[in-house]
Amino acid sequence: MAFDSTVKTAIAPIVSTSELTAVCRRMASHPFVTVDTEFLRETTYYPLLCVAQMASTDEAVVVDALAPGIDLAPFLSLMADEKVMKVFHAARQDIEIVWHLAKLIPHPIFDTQVAAMVLGYGDSISYDQLVQRITGDTLDKSHRFTDWTRRPLSTAQLSYAMSDVTHLRDIYQALVADLGRRGRADWVQEEMNVLTSPDTYRMDPENAWRRLKTRVRKPKELAVLIEVAAWREREAQARDVPRSRVLKDEAIADIAVQAPTTTERLKSLRSLPNGFERSRSGEAIVAAVARGLGRDMKTLPHIARMPAPANGTAVVELLKVLLRMISEQHHVAAKVIATVDDLERIAANDAADVPALHGWRRELFGEKALALKHGELALAIAKGKVAAIERG
Repeated sequence: MAFDSTVKTAIAPIVSTSELTAVCRRMASHPFVTVDTEFLRETTYYPLLCVAQMASTDEAVVVDALAPGIDLAPFLSLMADEKVMKVFHAARQDIEIVWHLAKLIPHPIFDTQVAAMVLGYGDSISYDQLVQRITGDTLDKSHRFTDWTRRPLSTAQLSYAMSDVTHLRDIYQALVADLGRRGRADWVQEEMNVLTSPDTYRMDPENAWRRLKTRVRKPKELAVLIEVAAWREREAQARDVPRSRVLKDEAIADIAVQAPTTTERLKSLRSLPNGFERSRSGEAIVAAVARGLGRDMKTLPHIARMPAPANGTAVVELLKVLLRMISEQHHVAAKVIATVDDLERIAANDAADVPALHGWRRELFGEKALALKHGELALAIAKGKVAAIERG
């Protein structure tokens, strides 16, 4: 369903609490609103909300979140209104902003990027690509990297912000209809449960190490990694600067392995800039290393170690082929069915606790993956395409 071009569109941004209250009251009477945000986080730890844009079926507005004296409480109340579906594209960062502002998660929500992956539009399709494919329109991307903190907002900026939520109405309607036709609405809902879990957005310093891609091998290394990552997280939060401004990921990995117990030993690490060991941060890192080395290693978090299966690499490669085949056959993005980590874990363990072995993913892919692993399914080329053949 395309929306009537006569829908009411605000020209000036919302700059007062009274205006925002009235708009949110009107939008709360609709079954859904589309939402997007413009924010700055290149120089901060916490995202700075600059602009929020919303659209119902008959109006669209841009809210100046930096307007003097404006209270965003009406906007936040709308985000929490259970009677109104909040529609986002790639919702995680938008939700993170709301979580930071009020420790609440918008609910219920619909993420058009997730829905598009479930419907076979590809892995993590961008908004402008989705708009082009569904509506045929080409978005002006010239203001994507504009400075949203500068005031006044230009007419071009306002038009850019508005187009994000007005096109999103058509995208939402088209995807919901397609999900209904193909019986996949429940598939999307499973993903929304993850996006609306507070655990997804809590930034607990004690768990900061889990976001690092480095793989430590020894308990001592893990203990140091936990303490140094926690120190960096607290420091970044206190100073409101990006984590990398405090300490880069590769430096944390280096420190975890080398475990420097003095600033002189810290000086020898090539991943740190010259003179870093003489700073207050250098002393704090040495202290964090000491805390790590002093931990009771028996109390460390358990990291599952996957046993290497016989011909493990070959099994994973076959599972990748099967995944690609099923993705193409059912028009579902491979990324949303299973990750490479899922495949490695399935290769090692039939009972691996991975999404690919639960729910609709198991029905679509997981059962076949296990059958392939145990020789009950074979892959062959038929008419130029990969096909699965059951073996007796």
